[in-house]
Amino acid sequence: MSRLPRTLLATALLPALLLGSLAHAQKSAPVDRSVVGNRTTENIPEIPAELIADLNRYQNTRGAGVAGWAGDCLLISTRFAETAQAHRVCEPLGMREQITFHAEPLGGISIPPTAAGRNGFVYSRDVGGNEFSQLYWFDLDRREDTLLTNGGRSQNGGSTFSRDGSLLAYSSTARNGTDRDIWVRDMRSGQARQVFTEPGSWSPLDFSPDGKRLLVSRYVSISESHPGVVDLDTGKLTLFPVEGGRAAFGGFAFANDGRSIYYVSDEAVDGVAQEFRTLRRHDPDSDRLQVISAGIDWDVRGFTLSEDGRRLAYVTNEDGISRLRVLDTANHRELRLPELPVGVIGGLSFSPDGRRLALGLNSATSPSDVHVIDLQNARLTRWTQSEVGGLDASTFVAPTLVRYPTFDQVDGKPRTIPAFYYRPAKPAAGGKYPVVINIHGGPEAQSLPTFNPTAQYLANELGVAMLVPNVRGSSGYGRTYVNLDNAEKREDSVKDIGALLDWIAQQPELDADRVGVIGGSYGGYMVLSSLMHYSDRIRAGVDIVGISDFITFLTNTEDYRRDLRRAEYGDERDPQMRAGFERISPLRNAHRITSPLFVAQGKNDPRVPYTEAEQIVQAVRGNDQPVWYLLFDDEGHGFRKKANSDYYNAATILFWQQHLLDGR
Repeated sequence: MSRLPRTLLATALLPALLLGSLAHAQKSAPVDRSVVGNRTTENIPEIPAELIADLNRYQNTRGAGVAGWAGDCLLISTRFAETAQAHRVCEPLGMREQITFHAEPLGGISIPPTAAGRNGFVYSRDVGGNEFSQLYWFDLDRREDTLLTNGGRSQNGGSTFSRDGSLLAYSSTARNGTDRDIWVRDMRSGQARQVFTEPGSWSPLDFSPDGKRLLVSRYVSISESHPGVVDLDTGKLTLFPVEGGRAAFGGFAFANDGRSIYYVSDEAVDGVAQEFRTLRRHDPDSDRLQVISAGIDWDVRGFTLSEDGRRLAYVTNEDGISRLRVLDTANHRELRLPELPVGVIGGLSFSPDGRRLALGLNSATSPSDVHVIDLQNARLTRWTQSEVGGLDASTFVAPTLVRYPTFDQVDGKPRTIPAFYYRPAKPAAGGKYPVVINIHGGPEAQSLPTFNPTAQYLANELGVAMLVPNVRGSSGYGRTYVNLDNAEKREDSVKDIGALLDWIAQQPELDADRVGVIGGSYGGYMVLSSLMHYSDRIRAGVDIVGISDFITFLTNTEDYRRDLRRAEYGDERDPQMRAGFERISPLRNAHRITSPLFVAQGKNDPRVPYTEAEQIVQAVRGNDQPVWYLLFDDEGHGFRKKANSDYYNAATILFWQQHLLDGR
């Protein structure tokens, strides 16, 4: 059966009464529409030149992320023009040589091991944010790209090399556009074949040392994955038994012996339920399980092994702060490490000889930069120093971690919600600071104290405080916490925002009469829902690529994402769940959103289709409050091109100035 265009599907699903109200809203609210290149705006005033100039330094900050080692050099990802591209750095604070020059940003970069003898890397790239990423081989000797996948409307990613670099495994939706199958490409012959095709979202994780088996996993939700191993000759899958039948799993990798496996999971241990994800090693021959990170009551975020398998590095997420540990795999004894700056760690990569470890370090007052640890001497060396737009970094505001009580209890005491609080250094002009609440997406993401130039601009230039809460449903705080907002409990996380409004009202330095909310993706839904419930307490809201109705969202999201989102949000085909979605829908309660609203969207978004934005914009118009709308034709789920991002940021600041700060 042919599929209706998404705009028609979204319209067909709206009740006749709601369609009538949309028509009324359009008729009663004149729209000032402008189209400039790929940008469409509605009711957004011209951005003042002085605001653009004022923002320029903050918008010209940049960071660098670790891709991995290429010999003695490091491949990094950073932006020097419109998009993030691959660069090479061959010594501490050395020249950053740009390698790729594409209009679209690069996705994940995979570098073959030293044994491959191949000078290059694999990367992914989509078009206009549509997320139909294709894989490419970039030859560093010839400086040429080679397309590795079908180049069509398929999503390809998760690439990983075998130990000798001769094979490349990746996942792809090429077969039916819905399921992610496992493919393996012979890098010598150029032949690619499907090695595993079963329903679900499957990913390759690691080849066995002899290249004959492949660790794989089917992702269901943040709380449920199903790992196993595929025999590459026969295609036979052997699933690993999961104690209790359901658990969350992270990385998987073969140990050097080819039998034992390192992995991350919150699976029960000896029948005892586990709250956090721990690093483990399992030997199937002896059935011996060793919990390596036992005693650390925080999640292990990830790990990596050196090429020779003799060293393992892993990172724990301890209340939003990263802690690094490096082990000798012979006895799992920790190596001595230098003291690291407080912040968030990403992109771990051992040098080919295993003697150095590269990592990205990001903090609230410094963009992400690449550092290298000499493991023998426990010495930390900075390899990149990214620009901060000429700003004085010493003036940047570091957030404090606060916890505020919410509506329910744990062990007879009020449950508390963690939040990062950016408080301006200068005294409040009117005695109290206006506040912006920034709500993350997911919902199972986690806000971390990373560098945020917008938070710095609000604090230093406008005297606005920012609160970044990790409401229930956020990851990083254990299995129980991440599941507190599932299905019918969806609005409990919105109540956590209501509790934060109560907390703000109790702080003598914060202005409870001037509070704004902003969020993207699921955070956009949280903005709309918060405005639906608390418009009398929230001055204005900014919704970026947000869900406005779960029924239309689940109907129109790309096929490969639908079951993943049903596992988290609930299944709209179930009558009881559907009724719950109708009850909590911001779209169907648009008359309750009476605060000024700014909606920003990418036209090519495969996750939250642009129809989610357009229908809420139309529905809220006519509520006697301003509604701004911004649409980029060359973006998807967020804004990755600098010019687009700069315009969006400037428009957002103007929106806050007019509707949160009383025009100043």
